[in-house]
Amino acid sequence: MAADAAEKKDELQEALAPASAFSEAERAAIYRVIHTRRDVRDEFLPGDVPREVLLRILDAAHHAPSVGFMQPWNFIVIRDIEKRRAAYAAFRRACEAEEQALEPEQRSLYRSLKLQGIIKAPLNICVTCDRARFGATGLGRTQQPDTDILSTACAVQNLWLAARAEGVGVGWVSILREAELRNIFNIPNEIAVVAYLCVGYVAQAYKSPELEVKRWASRLPLENLIFEDSWGKLAESTTPP
Repeated sequence: MAADAAEKKDELQEALAPASAFSEAERAAIYRVIHTRRDVRDEFLPGDVPREVLLRILDAAHHAPSVGFMQPWNFIVIRDIEKRRAAYAAFRRACEAEEQALEPEQRSLYRSLKLQGIIKAPLNICVTCDRARFGATGLGRTQQPDTDILSTACAVQNLWLAARAEGVGVGWVSILREAELRNIFNIPNEIAVVAYLCVGYVAQAYKSPELEVKRWASRLPLENLIFEDSWGKLAESTTPP
């Protein structure tokens, strides 16, 4: 038993690797990817994303953190134009309903916004979450059952950042009813739809988020969002070095 324990300890030790900080150039590249990532809507180019590039991006998504290492995601890669036309029609129906929920003074600006690139982008990806993968609960979900959805959102973020590094644009289309996407793509009822993404190369992108440029919203000050020790107690200093 002692020998087995020692062997297991050695195996665990061999599984560890140094975790030093990245170089200055590497850090700069990572922060540049984060700060220049954009929700692309109308800037897509017609050329397809090569398979090897797409697989690198999806592999990055697959390496996202997941609670209990559940890895609940799947990726439906959609090129078929009829499927995308059906998704666009679903978007139009949802868009009309959303417009009616807005205040009258917002509707004109809303109609002027480009809110999707379903047809223009050469590729769409539907990201789903299998809520029963590795069991109905799973490690870490007994008290917070929605961690599977949150884990899948982390995969979407990884996908988005990897795409930005590859010069590939991504746009998240949230104005879609989940039930309609289920019908279009034959998604089982027990599988949650987390994100519908438009994907393709872009020649240019907005320096700031498009909705900020078009004055729909603006970025909130970071100093108003950081609390210390309890809700509502603002941190004394939040200015990054």
